[in-house]
Amino acid sequence: MKRKRIVVMGFMVNCPIAGVVWQHIHYIVGLQRLGHEVYYIEDSARLPYDPVAQEITNDYSYAIQKLAELARQFGFEERWAFCARYLPEEPCIGLSREKISDLYRTADAILNICGSQELNDDLLQSERIIYVESDPGVEQILVDKADPKPIEYLSRHHTLFTFGENIGRPGFPVPLHQFKWFPTRQPVVTDFWKTATPPPAGALFTSVANWNTNGKDIEWRGDKFLWSKSLEFLRFIEAPKHAGENFELATTIRDAEINERFALNQWRLTNPDQQSIHHDRYLSYLQNSKGEFTVAKDQYVRLNTGWFSDRSACYLAAGRPVITQETGFTQHYGGHGGLFAFRTMEEIAEAVREINADYAKHSRVAFEVAAEYFEATKVLAALLDRAGI
Repeated sequence: MKRKRIVVMGFMVNCPIAGVVWQHIHYIVGLQRLGHEVYYIEDSARLPYDPVAQEITNDYSYAIQKLAELARQFGFEERWAFCARYLPEEPCIGLSREKISDLYRTADAILNICGSQELNDDLLQSERIIYVESDPGVEQILVDKADPKPIEYLSRHHTLFTFGENIGRPGFPVPLHQFKWFPTRQPVVTDFWKTATPPPAGALFTSVANWNTNGKDIEWRGDKFLWSKSLEFLRFIEAPKHAGENFELATTIRDAEINERFALNQWRLTNPDQQSIHHDRYLSYLQNSKGEFTVAKDQYVRLNTGWFSDRSACYLAAGRPVITQETGFTQHYGGHGGLFAFRTMEEIAEAVREINADYAKHSRVAFEVAAEYFEATKVLAALLDRAGI
């Protein structure tokens, strides 16, 4: 493969929580390992979030400190920039504004991760901006509803990719109109996560979740599709009791009644702050888990999107079996151990029984699923090929 100049754009220090950081790092390192010249740029009018102070602020000092740290650790020193377009002087730290403008003009590809990048005039010098959608369903519905803003935004991209691998396939109900969506999945650098060490004695099925998410519920053809995972967790709150063992969820729930319901159903709730702030502690948290039990957003499930969690892919890469809600992803992978999809409480309990009966097997198969379907170099080589880069 010919060496390409590729810019990755996203929000990993605009919102520097660990799961978001790893999501972007896998793109950067995966593209580096394919031999490409890779840059990371945040060029946004959004105010950054400081996870230590737990506030949105116009002070970007935490963001650039974190970005410089990540660049040193993952080998993109002198190839990063943070541009604060929310300030009148629009300062750029790292690369100069002139260098950034040159990159926009000359890059072989610009990856717009999670569709998070505003398309400013400088960026629109490029005709090779690639949209990578991590949250399928909403944009397709907005297009079907003839919303002009997303239609214009999507139209300015060279190629559209989505984690919803069933989009455009039979079973996905939303018409795509003029847009062609290509399937992709979250790339994972599996050797970052792989460990030969089994989980410690007493390890639990765990997950990490943001409990209070809102603002992206959407109505379509007389029905409402929900964004937050919280209602799905409450639907399956009795899962640990049915499975016969405790589960753990790293999240913050400020409703005492809901906390009590979790406790009564054999859940342990733990504060997620340290895992969220420190990406290395997040990695250790996954590696020290027995596996993952989690749910999916209502939108992903009822629209049969085929979506799969980037966090769950990291559990798999760590050799930790995953039990997760069916979104239609089993049409593409899973179903042979290591990765279990469920629709019912009984299927959760059965998955736990199977894992406990032969943990070593399911740990091995979990890693094999990650290596076959999510390895970063495989996923990103396919993405660039489909985009004609």
